[in-house]
Formats: sequence, structure tokens, C-alpha cells
Amino acid sequence: MSSRAHVEAPRLWIVLSRCYHAVRQIAESSISETGLCLSDFVALEALLHKGPLTITEIQAKVLLASGSMTAAVDRLERKDLVVRTATPSDRRAKVLELTPEGKHVVEAAFQRNARELERVMSILNEAEKRQLHALLKKLGLFAAGSQAGEDSKTPTRKGRTRK
Repeated sequence: MSSRAHVEAPRLWIVLSRCYHAVRQIAESSISETGLCLSDFVALEALLHKGPLTITEIQAKVLLASGSMTAAVDRLERKDLVVRTATPSDRRAKVLELTPEGKHVVEAAFQRNARELERVMSILNEAEKRQLHALLKKLGLFAAGSQAGEDSKTPTRKGRTRK
């Protein structure tokens, strides 16, 4: 296919889905080798990079369903990787914080996962990575806006929207 040939949206979606599936398998394999499942890892990673958070805040950041988030927190607490404490302003809400062991585990898992992802993405040069990041972000934001009922806005060629 020439670089100037029109690529229809369904074909692009298939390529995007296959790419995501392949990269996700590598990431999940890397994470599972540390003894964590993906939902546990993403919760720990959010705490590592954002500090103490409520369960609801973590759930919003990592896009896990409520039941999955609760199960992940329960597992992490049983493994002594996180502690739950009541918030001063709302005793019903619980703040999660990494234990020293939790910090050690997630730092090692994060470094391993980052190395694997860097290895996989080494096929792209820095300019391609920046371009891919910008294009995926643009598409994701537009699609999220479309789901929220903002699909009456039509994108222009430069990425702006018009009514």
C-alpha cells in the first residue's frame, strides 16, 4: 500500500486493535512475571506516581470497574502492599497508601515493564513516538467527546473542530 493511499476507518481500527492486543500481551506478561496481575499493577502504579489516593480516584485514573477495583485493593491489602485509612473529611471514603513493601514491589515491576515496553517500541524513532503519541491522543480525545454527545463537531484537517 502506498503512503498516499486512502486508509478507511475500519481498516485503521483493525490495525490499531491488533497493535494494542500485541503490546498489551507483552505488558501483561512482563507484569505477571513479577507476581502481579494487571489490575493490581495499575492500582499500585497510580499510587507510586500520584501518592495516596482514594479508591474512587484510583478507579477513575486506571479505568477499572468498581468490582475489579475493590477486588484489587483487597488483594493488595492482604499482601501488605497497601494500607487503607479513613479520610478526615469523610469517614466512608478510604485513602490507599503504599506500604514500604508495596513501594519496593511496584518500583521493580514498573521498571521491568518500562524496559519491556521500550524494547518493543524501539522499532520507532523518537520523532515517530512523538507523532504516534500526538495522533493517538487526538483520536482518543475526539472519540471520548463523541461518546459524550459532542459528535456534532466536525474536525478540520488541522485538528480543530467546527460546528
